[in-house]
Amino acid sequence: MYFPTAGIEVRPWLPPLVAFGISLFTSMGGVSGAFLLLPFQVSVLHFDSPAVSATNHIFNIVAIPSGVYRYVREGRMVWPLTWAVVIGTLPGVVAGAFIRIRYLPDPAMFKRFAALVLLYIAVRLFRDIWKKKDKKPVAVSMEGEDVVREATLGLRSISYLYRGTKYCVSTASIMTLSLIVGIIGGVYGIGGGAIIAPFFVSFFGLPVYTVAGAALMGTLLTSVAGVTIFEILAPVYPDMAVAPDWKLGILFGLGGFVGMYCGARLQRFVPARLIKTILALCILFTSGRYLGLF
Repeated sequence: MYFPTAGIEVRPWLPPLVAFGISLFTSMGGVSGAFLLLPFQVSVLHFDSPAVSATNHIFNIVAIPSGVYRYVREGRMVWPLTWAVVIGTLPGVVAGAFIRIRYLPDPAMFKRFAALVLLYIAVRLFRDIWKKKDKKPVAVSMEGEDVVREATLGLRSISYLYRGTKYCVSTASIMTLSLIVGIIGGVYGIGGGAIIAPFFVSFFGLPVYTVAGAALMGTLLTSVAGVTIFEILAPVYPDMAVAPDWKLGILFGLGGFVGMYCGARLQRFVPARLIKTILALCILFTSGRYLGLF
């Protein structure tokens, strides 16, 4: 099958199969997998125009709803945190899309930027892996204290109750972080969930069971904004592939939709440390390749 926007010819079963494999694995860690899907498009499919970032957003739009549905159904979606992330991220996504088209259209420059983003994610994962093991977590259920309660969003703080503990974070801090992540995500085409989730856990001390849903939902909504911006800017740059390749993005998204749902169901049977270690090594290898280290 030929994809005119991407300028590549690929067997139609390959994109959904690759996206399924990536999402099946990464969704166990609470992220969509877009940060690994983009290197596959650039390095394997040789799709390296600005349109690849927009196409990656399409993947997020199609794939993420299955994961979000699971968190909403289990009562672990912290809506005030989600809206704060969205409000902070949206301006960043707009700026990031413009930066990608205006200043990083060259594949070599974009690969260097992507390498730095991937290197950051790998470092965060390794730091989390090397931390001392916490006490054995309480088994997750859909009842009682495993449900988020009393969630509020104020001008100064966001708070909610989970497992008998009240969590409170600065609204301004969350929005500032989201703005920075939005710029990076807008350039790279990942929505930012893979970057913002580790910050929520490490710096703000929020439980991972309540962070993943907000990060995924924020990624979904900001990806919609990202695609819209790329479509609007496309006519301004008629000599450059800017708009997403919808057919390719949807094929990736369909595989990701199934992969995320299956990954969420299988998560409890796979050690989290093993998942993070393999993810970190894969990301580190890709970053090194983009930097020309090997």
